[in-house]
Amino acid sequence: MSDNTQAGDAITQVAPPHGKTAAFFILTFGTFVVGTGEFAIMGMLPEFATSLRLSVADAGYVITAYALGVVIGAPLITILGARLSRRELLLVLLLLFCFGNILSIVMPTPGLVEVARFITGLPHGALFGISALVGASMVERARRGWAVGRVLSGIAIATLIGAPFSTFAANHLGWRMAYLTIAILGFVTFLGVWRYIPADPPNRQNSPFREVSAMGNVQVLLTLLTAAIGFGGMFTIYTYLTSVLQNVTHVPEWESMVYMVVWGAGMLAGANAGAWLVDRNLDLAALIALAGSAAAMLVFPYILHSQIALMVDVFLVPTFVNALGPALQTRLMDFAGDAQTLAASLNHSAFNIANAVGAAGGSFLLARQFGYGALGWGGALFSAGGLIVYLLALLMLKKHVRESI
Repeated sequence: MSDNTQAGDAITQVAPPHGKTAAFFILTFGTFVVGTGEFAIMGMLPEFATSLRLSVADAGYVITAYALGVVIGAPLITILGARLSRRELLLVLLLLFCFGNILSIVMPTPGLVEVARFITGLPHGALFGISALVGASMVERARRGWAVGRVLSGIAIATLIGAPFSTFAANHLGWRMAYLTIAILGFVTFLGVWRYIPADPPNRQNSPFREVSAMGNVQVLLTLLTAAIGFGGMFTIYTYLTSVLQNVTHVPEWESMVYMVVWGAGMLAGANAGAWLVDRNLDLAALIALAGSAAAMLVFPYILHSQIALMVDVFLVPTFVNALGPALQTRLMDFAGDAQTLAASLNHSAFNIANAVGAAGGSFLLARQFGYGALGWGGALFSAGGLIVYLLALLMLKKHVRESI
């Protein structure tokens, strides 16, 4: 495996047909819509379960089905679409996303709904990864971090606005109407991509195996491993935050929503702060994000009974963790060479692996009666693990450069 960087080789700068402002808006709007489609079910799970006559625990399998679709779909779709241009692939993925949401509405049984959610998850990782690449291709190299952060900030906005709105829509109009709205917004995004995103030249000679073989770069693999571990701590805490607020902090039910909004604001702040720092020092951005998140999580067990202190920490944890996103996405662009699209897509598969592993880690701690405070310690271990992997990547790169001289 090689450590050689091929920075920028596969990212040719292109000019949007109707200006950068419109192009960036539609890319950010797209990540907002897809992010809302992912997070919506968490807020409307009780209504969803009642509608299908399921327990909340059984209804939770639709979340698992979606996450499985993300993990499988990112590499599979990217490899199958290797000969398409990024714009062409975005259009295909958006149609599949809309189809999956419509399918979720019309399926009559819980099992078939799970299949529909699996299908909806298939384009998820590739949509985010390719959107980030398209954004980076529209600016000069020195502003790639800003471009990636701008595009991916739609995910944070989804947690801040999209998910709460979906919960409101599900409670008043039903979960099917919420997913219908998401499908319609997905089609609006399709039209926006058709009109505003530059038509980059497709590589009809490209081979799916070429994308796979280019993934042998150890720096790419270590960057993906950093994501799979480093993001886990956020989900260790976030998955059980409502339970912490109700059972330990004892806040009123309406106030729990305030904490969730603060969490979303932290994610948005992290995406923007991380993007700003990436354009100045990429490695420093990743190190600060991982070390800062570990510190914020270590504080978590000691402030559970203080509403104000907990609210501050609920802002800081996602701020630090989400600042890692632009750094890792941009680093993959530097090292992925001919596997730009596949690497960018796999970054979001790694993010969903972190989601599953982090939530499972929290469940393990609670099931063994360690208490809610242990979620902070468990989360800090994930961040520390990501930090160790990233430092290993830097050491191996430094060694490679030294041996090449």
